[in-house]
Amino acid sequence: MATCLIDTGLLVGYVRAAGYAQYAERKFDLSQPPNIPLISVVSKGELYSLAIQFGWGEQKRQDLETILRRIPSVDINTDRIIRRYAEIDAYSQGKDRTKPLPDGVSSRNMGKNDIWIAATGSTLNATLLTTDKDFDHLNGVFLNVVYIDQKLTAADA
Repeated sequence: MATCLIDTGLLVGYVRAAGYAQYAERKFDLSQPPNIPLISVVSKGELYSLAIQFGWGEQKRQDLETILRRIPSVDINTDRIIRRYAEIDAYSQGKDRTKPLPDGVSSRNMGKNDIWIAATGSTLNATLLTTDKDFDHLNGVFLNVVYIDQKLTAADA
């Protein structure tokens, strides 16, 4: 795998010590070289917001901080990521004349945070590990997307 970008939903699983996070860790050897796990700074913001929304107590917030210290984050304030954001947004809406959506794929409005996360992974040539299907239409076009089903456990790896 080499470089992977961990999406927010999977990071929530890490904080909760969920089986699907253990699955991803084991299946992809995320903490073992040569693999390089990264997160987008956007996911950091989402996680801090979710901690408030979910009413996480002190222990979960400490667990979150431990995870965020362990996995390097990538800033989005680069020309390459900003331009890739524009490309992914236009493509997703079916408005990129140079890169039309495949037959059978309809245009969609992605969440802006998801576009930033996808642009970051695409620019880094990283595989995106995610627990949702919002990135499926980008798989093989802008980046490699691996869907992690939340029903999975470490034993499934």
